[in-house]
Amino acid sequence: MSQTNSVVRFDTVTFAYDDGKNTLNEASFSARENTKYALMGQNGAGKSTLFKLIAGELAPTSGKIHLAHGATIAIAKQVMDREHHEKTVRAYLSSALTEVPRNIDKRITETLEVVNFAVPLEKTVGELSGGQQARLLLAHALIQEPDILLLDEPTNNLDAEGIGYLTAFILMYPKTVLVISHDADFLNSFTEGVFHLDVYTGKVDKYDGNYTDVVEEISARVERERAKNAQLLKTIQDRKDKVNFFSHKGGKMRKLASKLRDEIKEAEENMVGVRRDDKTIRDFIIPAEEWKEEVVTIDAVKVMLDHEPHQVNVEVRLRRKNHLLVKGPNGIGKSTLLRSLADGTNSDAKIAEGVKVGYYRQDFSGIDFSQTAYDSLASIMDVPDEEHIRHIASVFLLSRPELATTVGSLSEGQKGLLCFARFVLQEPGLIILDEPTNHINFRHIPIIAKAINAYEGSLIVVSHAEEFVSQLVFDQELDLSHLMKKIA
Repeated sequence: MSQTNSVVRFDTVTFAYDDGKNTLNEASFSARENTKYALMGQNGAGKSTLFKLIAGELAPTSGKIHLAHGATIAIAKQVMDREHHEKTVRAYLSSALTEVPRNIDKRITETLEVVNFAVPLEKTVGELSGGQQARLLLAHALIQEPDILLLDEPTNNLDAEGIGYLTAFILMYPKTVLVISHDADFLNSFTEGVFHLDVYTGKVDKYDGNYTDVVEEISARVERERAKNAQLLKTIQDRKDKVNFFSHKGGKMRKLASKLRDEIKEAEENMVGVRRDDKTIRDFIIPAEEWKEEVVTIDAVKVMLDHEPHQVNVEVRLRRKNHLLVKGPNGIGKSTLLRSLADGTNSDAKIAEGVKVGYYRQDFSGIDFSQTAYDSLASIMDVPDEEHIRHIASVFLLSRPELATTVGSLSEGQKGLLCFARFVLQEPGLIILDEPTNHINFRHIPIIAKAINAYEGSLIVVSHAEEFVSQLVFDQELDLSHLMKKIA
């Protein structure tokens, strides 16, 4: 097929949810066959919504979406729906196919090899770690071998090895791929073009080049537009001053004033609608609960080897200001350790009674999706203070419309920012962070890292985002892969 052929084309597409706010506003763009694209835009801009429109899960409010004849589409979503947790791996991946072939086990195994994942097919989805579920989400899309492959934050929860396998797959995939990701290095490794969804205008602009080049090009364009507007504003003001002077004169002076008015109108028409840069959250501080005794004690951990748990004795003690990094590959037991610690179901890992715990879960299951964002923030406070809640929400770019929205309707990135806003209002003695940069715009990450470093309570972090981890300071480390070597 010709490289210049369009596989999907948006023709003046507008889309709005029930709140009436346009996610897309007469957006027009096209994606070529057999090309790799990145889709960028601020948290909450509507990137995942755009994917749903391509896939036909949503219909445009107006305009048309054209697909190449017979084109098939598959999405690898950000988060595993809880309705799939009781399914076996075999049943979940089989559900991706319209007709299940006789050799389904062979086909599943081959697809799992692509994402570097081996697992008993009878194992249930809910038993898998966040990283393993991320690989399964990818496999669910890949097994369909679609003409248009849509990957929504595919590196979330993946370790370095998993990202390497995914990158190689995308480079070799012979069809069209669109990727939403905040991982610049990952995107730069394969991107041939970038779509930028502007959260303010609802328009989509298309650029050629890799991700970093496009980010720099957009920044340069913004500066050029601002400079042009500044010069035009200066010209307009100069002409207005002269009009005011000459309009009170007679004869030729009055004609000159009329000519200047025409020049003012032309200059105003030439003013450029400057694209507003993606906003960044403001600096923030997470207040810490005072606590004099030990906050966390861990005497043993369960490490997964060949899908079987093995208990290993350790000695971890966390007091106020102690920050612990838990390391290890996907599926080794990191999230299980954090979950059992927070839930109080681990007799070998305990939190001191009475300590307030802030827990960032990978799937945000610790927050009530049916609440509004405002109620979610208010519920974490002993005495809710509306003015303080709205102020803290604004720090995390959660304005009045977002606060009135249910948590479940927020984008994944906005849910992440909501969690950090909750920590600020909660003032916990212990914060547990399980992949806290998942879904978060890369512009926010240095500010979040700064706040975490300044946090004076006890802290436990699990993260595969190496750039983020490199910005943090830890005084203790628990490497589960080293413990696994003791077992083996």
